[in-house]
Amino acid sequence: MKIDTPEWQARVLCKPEELQAVCHLARAQGRTIVTTNGCFDLLHGGHVHILQEAARQGDILIVGVNSDDSVRQNKGAKRPYVPEDERAEMLLGFEGVDYVYLFDEPECTHFVELAQPDVHVNDASYGAQCVESEAIQAGGGRLHLVEKIDCPSTSEIVKRIVQETNR
Repeated sequence: MKIDTPEWQARVLCKPEELQAVCHLARAQGRTIVTTNGCFDLLHGGHVHILQEAARQGDILIVGVNSDDSVRQNKGAKRPYVPEDERAEMLLGFEGVDYVYLFDEPECTHFVELAQPDVHVNDASYGAQCVESEAIQAGGGRLHLVEKIDCPSTSEIVKRIVQETNR
């Protein structure tokens, strides 16, 4: 359920003040704010699984997406495979994703501090003491951990493509 204000229809948020304004409006309307984050470079079943689980946790889902610079810092100079604007638009195409926030930092802590979600959804492999856990608790939110499903990661998909290409 999106915020009932036409100027805040689902879209990509690039500035911290846009993110904060969306969250302020959502809280004023009594909505539960949910966040999750990632690179979402090559979308796969694991991404779909966590996005669906995140959408079930509240009313407004804001997906924090690592910018191209941030992905390079975390994954190396050859990444991302898909530019940030395309990754953001693909995510907005998912039912349940209301907003996408692009961030440049290597970690999502600042994103979580700005949004102050009621619920932050994360891959269970990062555990309850993930890098953003303090920011979630400081903002009064809770962490919801999601177990991974059995599917290839982005790196595994690329490895398969390279192997097929070299045959």
